[in-house]
Order: sequence, then C-alpha cells, then structure tokens
Amino acid sequence: MEARVGPDLRHPIFEPVRPWLERLEEPSLEALNRLAEERELRTESGKPVRFVPPAASDPYYEVHVHETGRVHTRPENLHDLFNALAWFAFPRTKARINAMHAAEIPRERGKRGRLRDMLTLFDEGGAVVMCGDPELVEMVRGFRWKELFWEARQRVLAGMRFAVPGHAVLEKALAPWPGIACRAIFVAPGEDPDAGAARWLAGHAARCTPRDLAPLPVFGYPGWFAGSERAEFYDDERYFRRFRIEGRCTPAAGSDMLP
Repeated sequence: MEARVGPDLRHPIFEPVRPWLERLEEPSLEALNRLAEERELRTESGKPVRFVPPAASDPYYEVHVHETGRVHTRPENLHDLFNALAWFAFPRTKARINAMHAAEIPRERGKRGRLRDMLTLFDEGGAVVMCGDPELVEMVRGFRWKELFWEARQRVLAGMRFAVPGHAVLEKALAPWPGIACRAIFVAPGEDPDAGAARWLAGHAARCTPRDLAPLPVFGYPGWFAGSERAEFYDDERYFRRFRIEGRCTPAAGSDMLP
C-alpha cells in the first residue's frame, strides 16, 4: 500500500476518506488496525473489524467477515486500501452490505442472486446522492445529463451533494476521466450519507436488484473535471448519452454504468 495524500487525493470525490488516509503514517495493516480499533469498527454481528492478510479464496467470504470481523486485505494494493478506508468513512453502510450478503448466501444454494449483484455493485461503485429537489433527482433517473449538470448547475451546486463509498470508483478516480460512473441511491439533503445509505439498504433488502441503483457519471458534477465549465463538455455522447431498448428511451452514460 504505497498511496499517499497528494494532488489527486485533494479532489472532492475523496472527501469522505481523506481524513482517515491523512492519519495513516504508513498504509500498513498494523496502522489500519490501530485506526479500526480507535474507530470501534464492528460488523453487524458485533465482531471487531480487523484487516488481515488474504487467505485462500473463499466463496463464503462475506459470511467469514460477518462471523469473524476479519477483512482480507492485500499489502501494497490500492483497491484493498480504499476498501479499508470505506470501512472508516462509511462503517454502517459497509456493515449493512456485509450483513445482507451473509444473510442471503445460505438462501441462494450456490446460485448468486440479483440482490447480491446489487450489493456488490454498490460496494464497488456506489454513490450516495443527497438532494431534496425532486426535479434534479428525476434528471438523474432520466439521464438528462446536460440539463442537470449544465442548465441546472447552480441548483446542483446549491442542493445536490455526492458522497462515494464505492472503493473501486475511488481507486479509478486516482486517474479521473469522464467515463467513470457510479451506481447511486438518494437520501435527504443534510442526512449523514453513511446513515442514509445504511437505512436505504435495510429498507430495500427484500426486493433490490441492480436496476434499483441509478447510473451516475460523477465527474459530470460541476467543477469535478476539467472542461465541465463548458456546455459542450456534456455533448460528448461517449459519457453523456441515451440509447433505445425495446422501443423506449433508456439512458446510458459510459460503459462503467452498465449492468
């Protein structure tokens, strides 16, 4: 784990995890576990979360984490480092995701279901959108990107915030480009994004699929990427586009957004 806070990590997308990364004198397992103890990280089963060297591949990994609190973490691996940082920044959300996986695995009888697909998508690429403006939310759901990020940009800046727990997206964001996209859920403005995401997940446990997560090109947020100060930035259909499926307009925005 060789990451250090530098110019890239000053980007707003890293805001939730930055305080924890800054406190790591070195991103070692020992340092992570000191912070985990201080943060009092727990699974929903009550086990203290500790970051440990990886063992053999385990198809019941999430059950193992739920029962022991031991999170396999590869040394010198940025993906695993951001996973650990997500535990610090979003402890309720991470514990809820783990508990839902652990509860669902015995019911699947070896065949992975859509609920766990959703959980994995959110764990790797989730974003929490805090917004109380229903019209802006509908613009996201309708893939009306230029209308949202350009025409309504002042409303977005005033009334819409993103928090990203998805550790794969955070890793990708070290080399940002407009095609990086998240899968989003929506919570009330001013709500703690960790508490809000955990509450949303708990409320949707019985019926969630990946389709319940709204695709979101996070680097379209005004000011998050060079060029977003120009209207034509949002005309690039590689990242901000629509296409038709089964006779209806179904939006898409970049390959990272597709199931």
